[in-house]
Amino acid sequence: MTIRYIAAFWLACASLTSVGAAVVSAQDQTFKVWPSTPPGRIAAVGEEADTSGPDGRQVAGKPVIRLGNVSTPTLTVYTPPADKNSGAAVLVCPGGGYNILAYDLEGIEVCQWLNSIGVTGVLLKYRVPRPEKDPRPIEPLQDAQRSMRLVRHQAAQLGIDPARIGVLGFSAGGNLAARLSTNYAENSYASIDDHDAVASRPDFSILIYPAYLFDKESESLLAADLPITSKTPPTFMTMAFDDNVGPENVLRYALALKQAEVPTELHLYPSGGHGFGSRRTDQPVTWWPDRCEEWMRATGLLVKQ
Repeated sequence: MTIRYIAAFWLACASLTSVGAAVVSAQDQTFKVWPSTPPGRIAAVGEEADTSGPDGRQVAGKPVIRLGNVSTPTLTVYTPPADKNSGAAVLVCPGGGYNILAYDLEGIEVCQWLNSIGVTGVLLKYRVPRPEKDPRPIEPLQDAQRSMRLVRHQAAQLGIDPARIGVLGFSAGGNLAARLSTNYAENSYASIDDHDAVASRPDFSILIYPAYLFDKESESLLAADLPITSKTPPTFMTMAFDDNVGPENVLRYALALKQAEVPTELHLYPSGGHGFGSRRTDQPVTWWPDRCEEWMRATGLLVKQ
């Protein structure tokens, strides 16, 4: 897959979408988030690769790509068919404990689902693994803020509405999505070009079995790096009660959102565990994409404009 700096893609999109009435899909094209060396630290010590091995984890009877040693953050754009394109877009953040990325389970497959409901999926491959003894590294947040700005800056070329760009994350990626949704008022890196003058606040947030939101040592029981206010984006969340990461993550986050009067929808299921992605099984928690689509339709996010 060809990887280049993202500015080249924006030029290509502008020319492709101007050819008559036909719209050429930009699906599965990958571009660098940063024009040169990314800010912050790079903890990768080897070549980027799938680290799952021959006996790797399976979900719903299928293997999972556990992408490791990511030092070059990229975006991959998945565009829905022109006749289905609602104009909404979502930045997708796979999970993996900030150590690896569950790249297909919580990335590629999710973008494909988003396309099926008329939403452009933008898959963020952020930097992993986290530096040692750093549970919430700044580098993934830098990558996420920069990515949101890039997508919004070029919304017209991508055929999306700059006021309907959300973020969706799983597990540690859910933590990253929550951090992006609550830390938009401050830059996590020094500006490098005009893209960085654009707002990094998502217009909505989707958190699927998010991690690291709950802090039992905090007075509010919410992680200190999640400054929720009335301007925090409307949020959809789901989790299983028997998730070993802990349903306290969504419960405490939802309570804080309620106290800030942020519109929130929470689905907590009795069973289903952790790390199921969007692969459907007989566990009702895995049907969350249906509930999420309903929420997006009810809030007007999927209305074609």
